[in-house]
Amino acid sequence: MEKQPSTEQSVRIQTSFLNGVEKKALLWLAERQPKWADSDMLTFIGFIGAVVIAAGYILSNYNVHFLWLASLGFVINWYGDSLDGTLARFRKQQRPLYGFYIDHTTDAINEAFMFLGVGLSPFMRFDLSCILLVVYLMLTLNVSMNAHLKGEFRLTYAKLGPTEFRLICIIANAVLVFAKPLRTFVLELPWFSSTLELHILDLVGAVILIALTLIYIITIIQDARYYAKIDPKHKNE
Repeated sequence: MEKQPSTEQSVRIQTSFLNGVEKKALLWLAERQPKWADSDMLTFIGFIGAVVIAAGYILSNYNVHFLWLASLGFVINWYGDSLDGTLARFRKQQRPLYGFYIDHTTDAINEAFMFLGVGLSPFMRFDLSCILLVVYLMLTLNVSMNAHLKGEFRLTYAKLGPTEFRLICIIANAVLVFAKPLRTFVLELPWFSSTLELHILDLVGAVILIALTLIYIITIIQDARYYAKIDPKHKNE
């Protein structure tokens, strides 16, 4: 017999630095949304923000000031992606199954646009951005599995969540615009029979990749121990 999906919402675990301020801001915005605006529209706005982010980074190949467009995209993406669920809860119009599916599907698409856009900019290697995308999606998959199995939806790791990462990206964009020495920095490293050129965002991306990989490994070890405890091996009679 096929198991029916649960309609109960997972407990949201949000412990980021900006969580308190963000909650108040989102509630303030939700109270002031026009009646014709709904969660689906906001989800679409979040997607548009991701497209703008990618466009800004790609166009920065022609002019560094297009990074401001990418930063605007992060604001648009935050507005739509963070407010859609808040609006549904504020209006008591939650749709747990539909909302979970649409939200996570759109998040994956948005993340692909963002990471690939950065990789197509002159500031980060495309292969590194693709590896970052893969690891980020692996973490996202782990969150989704735990939301189903544990009933916990973890939004933050090490006090950092999507909002903090957006803010870090906006700051990094501003630094790249104003600090030409950092923008033109290139570190050359021997790589087999060739030379590997790394820009400043490559180095930042490498640090983030190491951090995400460690978080992922620690998380799956902790989760595996938890599930092994509640679902032990059965001894043969």
